Amino acid sequence: MVKSELVQFLATKQPHLSHSDVDAAVTLLINNIINALANGGRVEIRGFGTFSLKHYKSKLGRNPRTGEIVSVPQRYGVHFKPGGDMKARANASASDYKIIY
Repeated sequence: MVKSELVQFLATKQPHLSHSDVDAAVTLLINNIINALANGGRVEIRGFGTFSLKHYKSKLGRNPRTGEIVSVPQRYGVHFKPGGDMKARANASASDYKIIY
């Protein structure tokens, strides 16, 4: 599912909200998650999961095309750990769990 599909789905489920209001709400949620991570924070959505930053140290790597040794600088990556409800739904077979829309 891409963002536009999510917005369309939510707008269909919430007919009292306009499509542009739903789009603004989804954009605001995503931007707040990005801003929290950019400021070194952590975002936890109960039942869904936790977004946090993972630090990668600088290292020496190898260019796979030329074989040349290159320095890879330190960086941060976004780490997502799924919540219990998400893991349970993902691991349940189709017969055990009814998908609710």
